[in-house]
Amino acid sequence: MKRFCLALDLVDDPALIAEYEQYHEKIWPEITASIVDAGVHDLEIYRIGVRLFMILEVGDAFSFEQKAAMDAANPKVQEWENLMWKYQQALPLAQQGEKWLLMDKIFDLKVQ
Repeated sequence: MKRFCLALDLVDDPALIAEYEQYHEKIWPEITASIVDAGVHDLEIYRIGVRLFMILEVGDAFSFEQKAAMDAANPKVQEWENLMWKYQQALPLAQQGEKWLLMDKIFDLKVQ
């Protein structure tokens, strides 16, 4: 099992943030299926202000490239992503077309 953490910002508008959170109270079943089919076992999103933080728990066979290819071929995922972009904005350091950015782990406390 692997864990990845990603970040993205929301548009700084309280009404849009509220709408975004409402969509995430019950995401479309096709989106849930696409996430599971890509090998994601657990996914959580946290928010503080406009900053989003996503934690993915994935199997060893998971690949971001494979998930991107699956998403690109899925019209419902593309519809969801286009809708969510109304609420999201790229981080300042994102390259053109990047949304969620993978974060680097800089500390890990393991208590035995």
